[in-house]
Amino acid sequence: MSITTDPKLRSFIEIPPDSHFPIQNLPYGVFRNNSGGTPRVGVAIGEFVLDLSVLDEAGLFNIPELDGKKYFHQPSLNAFMSAGQKVWKKTRERISQLLREDEATLRDNDTLRTQALIPLSQIELLMPVEIGDYTDFYSSREHATNVGTMFRGKENALMPNWLWIPVGYHGRASSVVVSGTPIRRPLGQTRTDDTQPPVFGPSRLLDFELEMGFFVGPESKLGEPIPIEKTHEHIFGMVLVNDWSARDIQKWEYVPLGPFLAKNFATSISPWVVTMEALEPFRCEGPPQDPTPLPYLQSAGKQAFDIHLEVLLKSKRMEAPVRICQSNFRYLYWSMYQQLAHHTITGCNVRPGDLMASGTISGPTPDSYGSMLELTWRGSKPIRLSESETRKFLEDGDTVIMTGWCQGDGYRVGFGEVIGEILPALDMEF
Repeated sequence: MSITTDPKLRSFIEIPPDSHFPIQNLPYGVFRNNSGGTPRVGVAIGEFVLDLSVLDEAGLFNIPELDGKKYFHQPSLNAFMSAGQKVWKKTRERISQLLREDEATLRDNDTLRTQALIPLSQIELLMPVEIGDYTDFYSSREHATNVGTMFRGKENALMPNWLWIPVGYHGRASSVVVSGTPIRRPLGQTRTDDTQPPVFGPSRLLDFELEMGFFVGPESKLGEPIPIEKTHEHIFGMVLVNDWSARDIQKWEYVPLGPFLAKNFATSISPWVVTMEALEPFRCEGPPQDPTPLPYLQSAGKQAFDIHLEVLLKSKRMEAPVRICQSNFRYLYWSMYQQLAHHTITGCNVRPGDLMASGTISGPTPDSYGSMLELTWRGSKPIRLSESETRKFLEDGDTVIMTGWCQGDGYRVGFGEVIGEILPALDMEF
């Protein structure tokens, strides 16, 4: 166990047991004051953000690898993520030490503490990473089976390659947005009647997809795959992902090359990046893999993480959201280490800030399905939100809230939330 993940650790900041941001977490993010100012890097601790640029200016890190680097004065985490595991570990240990209840350096310096610890209510969270490339996988067997059953029947639910490779596609990085960004209903071609030409207009089957994603740290070289036993060296941390989907646009366009406009209009991520070291105590076994993967995808030990996930939905008429889904990251058939090894096996290089998303995370029971498509079974079983409202797919004004956490002994390591409200489509005529 790392010294920074000890369940007995306590901070001089009072933190309730259901907070997502105890001293055992310390997720990284980028922020600026509500009044404006320069974006910089901080970590979440309870109801505060610890401004790492202030600690750096005060000379409190004393880590040779950080000397003069100004990692925490940047508007993104990319430079710090590229530094590698040794730097990440030393930095985390120092931050944890400064926040401990028995450490006086920050606790007893009123001026420094006031400068460095800023209430979350007084800051704006920004996109934490400059994302150069984005890849979305399709790694939940339950999700793939559900969708395949709907469109091809139970006998042909999984495609022949699914149990052999982590299926994925290259997404659009330019439309990845931070939590809180409104989502405009997309326009596109759909075809509801196979005997008629397609029509143009707003998507009528707008959906969310409950996912998680990881960010690449150190880059790899073009032409050199990352062996699966070294993939952990290239993974910095994880975020919640809502990969919005226009099901009717996708149905018309996906043959023969897969998702395009149905997925490129928006992908939302949570603002706090939870490090792999913080998640280490929650490693667990993933689903058994049969057939045995090819050698370059084989890995030993526990490769999954026990991360509880929830989706809540709130309409314009509702005072509070209702939970419509509970799932878990451990349900994924293909691990993120297998995803990264497969992604680079051709020699494709990855760079700091690249985002890899899991694909929809569905579990074995109907209440654990990670999309409206599955929860309502293609619209045939509407979800009841209240006495007067049901949903088959998302409507304008709906707000989707995703959250997730690992449950420790008397504490949580959480991801906060990723939130998006659906705006009406633009009124365009051609």
